[in-house]
Amino acid sequence: MMESSEDEEDRRNLIEQSERRNNNNNNVPKSPRRNHQSAFQIDDDFKSRSPNAGSFNFRLNKRYLLAIVLPLFILVVFFTTDIRSLFQTSLSHVKYDASANHMRESELRALYLLKQQQLELFKLWNHTLVNKSTFNAALNNSVNSTSNVIDNVGLEDLNSDLLSSISLNKQIQQVLLSSHRLGDTLDSLSDNYTDPSVDSFNRCPKVDQKLSDRKTIEWKPKSNKYLFAICVSGQMSNHLICLEKHMFFAAVLNRVLVIPSSKVDYEFHRVLDVDHINKCLGRKVVVTFEEFAEIKKNHLHIDKFICYFSAPQPCFMDDERVKKLKSLGVSMNKLEAPWTEDVKKPNKRTVPDVLSKFSSDDDVIAIGDVFFADVEREWVMQPGGPIAHKCKTLIEPSRLIMLTAQRFVQTFLGRDFIALHFRRHGFLKFCNAKDTSCFYPVPQSADCINRVVERANSPVIYLSTDAAESETDLLQSLLAFNGKTVPLVKRPARNSAEKWDALLYRHGLEGDSQVEAMLDKTICALSSVFIGSSGSTFTEDILRLRKDWGSASLCDEYLCQGEVPNFIAENE
Repeated sequence: MMESSEDEEDRRNLIEQSERRNNNNNNVPKSPRRNHQSAFQIDDDFKSRSPNAGSFNFRLNKRYLLAIVLPLFILVVFFTTDIRSLFQTSLSHVKYDASANHMRESELRALYLLKQQQLELFKLWNHTLVNKSTFNAALNNSVNSTSNVIDNVGLEDLNSDLLSSISLNKQIQQVLLSSHRLGDTLDSLSDNYTDPSVDSFNRCPKVDQKLSDRKTIEWKPKSNKYLFAICVSGQMSNHLICLEKHMFFAAVLNRVLVIPSSKVDYEFHRVLDVDHINKCLGRKVVVTFEEFAEIKKNHLHIDKFICYFSAPQPCFMDDERVKKLKSLGVSMNKLEAPWTEDVKKPNKRTVPDVLSKFSSDDDVIAIGDVFFADVEREWVMQPGGPIAHKCKTLIEPSRLIMLTAQRFVQTFLGRDFIALHFRRHGFLKFCNAKDTSCFYPVPQSADCINRVVERANSPVIYLSTDAAESETDLLQSLLAFNGKTVPLVKRPARNSAEKWDALLYRHGLEGDSQVEAMLDKTICALSSVFIGSSGSTFTEDILRLRKDWGSASLCDEYLCQGEVPNFIAENE
């Protein structure tokens, strides 16, 4: 407080002294120069005398304003901007570009190596194809064919593995290449490594059935000798196989085959073209039951009933079937069996065996159901069948069904499609009764189908199934290839706006379950690749048609072939 008082007193004295000095100077003439003016004092006289006084004051005020505003601006920029990022952007960008360029260089190098690997895989694959032809030739000519079959199967597995590796190689290339689809330069750079593409190879070629080399028998029946066909076991597919075997017996025994009546069997005339069989052989080898009745003037009698199977009952005939035959006016003598033959354990038989036991001078004979008969299996099961004819196959769908199937394929599927026979109804119990079950969980089935899709590279699957929607919907959700869903196509319900099935509608065949079943078979037989259900005669009939028509593929297989279901329920 003392120091403060003294300061105030000093300032008061200075002011008083200054005022007295100024008063004294008023009486003295003014000097032209002001030697005693302070350097820090700017008075009004100076301002008035100086011509640039106003501009000098304005510049001085601008400096003061700038000195105040500039710090505020710096503070605002500091708190609203990440200063660190401003100084680091250019450096980090340089580092990023260097890293990206290195990554691109590495990826292109990887692409080059994958292309080189692809070439080597193709060479190895072509080598397996050459060896496969050699093995097939050896298989046809060798006496000891068992080892060749084993080698051929191993070669097929190797071929399949190679194709899978090539496909995986191609997918890796596509993934690497996808990051370089940003400009023409990189595209042209990747084009420098162009090799044969997997897509340029037919990975599922057709099987050469060598129909010209097949073993055949001439079917030249005596016009008044008949074999009365009787088929009992199973459904339509079983009966068609039974009918095909009956044709072989008729050819061996030189007899005309009588097609069963629709009153005791299926309406074969709705699904088969009976006249087609006669045209293929150029002579009358089969007649319908109605034609037979007309020839015999309604005196329908089976002169001799020689049972091929003796157990579990003679001719595999039940009392119901005998009653149906008798209701048609068909009479018969006592059933007799020339040998002991069990349906459950059939013996391998030859043509001489058949001739020795079933030759007869009687006009009309019957041998009962022969679906399970094992006679000259390799001969009977060969593509085109065992009988000499000028057609692809003798037993095939009717012309109306064939045209309808072709129209469906043209409408919904196109040339390249996979057909899947997914048998489910009643198959769970049937398959689990076998030593190795053939009933697969839906997810496992989907994995197996996806592998075939990858190999065949087909865009769509035709589904022939008796499964519930709960199973097929789940199956559909699990089918994908290259990140895309592979659609399952089923035959839609009748719609007048759609014309692919107009032929069936106009001829009154729509809604017939057997016609629809044969239509499904025909569509499947036309596919580029077929996946069947092991143990199903429906599948076996499709495979027969594919062999006979020449549409069988190297990729054809049973569902999850070679695998065991990953879960099997206990027996009841």
